[in-house]
Amino acid sequence: MLAPQTLMRALEQSHEVKEKVEVCADELGTANQAVKAKIAGGATTLPAREALEDSQTVEIKVQAFAGDLHEVTDTLAQGIDDLKDVEAALMQSREALIESEAALAVSQQGEKKARFEGMHDPRTGLPNRTLFDDRLAQAISLAERHGWTLAVMFLDLDHFKAVNDAHGHAAGDRVLEEIARRLIEHCRDEDSVCRNGGDEFLYLLMNPQGRENIERVASMVLANLGAPIDMDDLQLIITPSIGIALYPEHGGTPEQLIRLADAAMYRAKRTGSGFAIADAAGQ
Repeated sequence: MLAPQTLMRALEQSHEVKEKVEVCADELGTANQAVKAKIAGGATTLPAREALEDSQTVEIKVQAFAGDLHEVTDTLAQGIDDLKDVEAALMQSREALIESEAALAVSQQGEKKARFEGMHDPRTGLPNRTLFDDRLAQAISLAERHGWTLAVMFLDLDHFKAVNDAHGHAAGDRVLEEIARRLIEHCRDEDSVCRNGGDEFLYLLMNPQGRENIERVASMVLANLGAPIDMDDLQLIITPSIGIALYPEHGGTPEQLIRLADAAMYRAKRTGSGFAIADAAGQ
């Protein structure tokens, strides 16, 4: 492939040869004008001889430039071929880049999908326990820094097994999806909900501002989830039992808070109270 300097020199030579040929043409034109003037003045043989001599002189000069012109033409032709090769290579590179970008986009979409699926429950679309634990750990760090309180609610659907037994697992799945939808609808942006597995759910309240507000939210969740669920020709009523543990009053780690909320949920289920808050002994 020609070096850029060589191609630039060939272009300069081309201009130089062009200028020399133009000079020869001017000389030949001047000689012709002189011959015409002499003929017009009555000369016969001499102007013709002089014209031939002038023409031969110009031809000799042009032939002298022919070698230079041929060399320049070859150089420029090679440069054009090299340029075409470069353009073809660039076109291939662009096509390869487009293919690579498309493959990268597909890979990123697949990675995003895999990450979402790894952090969410496939049945309800809610965050799974892994993601909830991470959010709870971050919430505890924020609460410790800002002096906030947190409330972890552990929800279990009462008599859910009877729905599966009486109406089939498809009906049970639809109940879980509806419960998840209602939880998301009720949840504030700063709060988090997750499906813990089976018919269990977790609900994180960020800085709920005292027990009175916590109990108010728990009562609203009970009423919301306990509203009838219309399903084809069925109308199901699913009531939850809720256990609540508070940070920092009942524990300082995600594991402690969830364990104590779970224990309080079983107490609420036994007593039929709807919800219960863990006491100082963690019951």
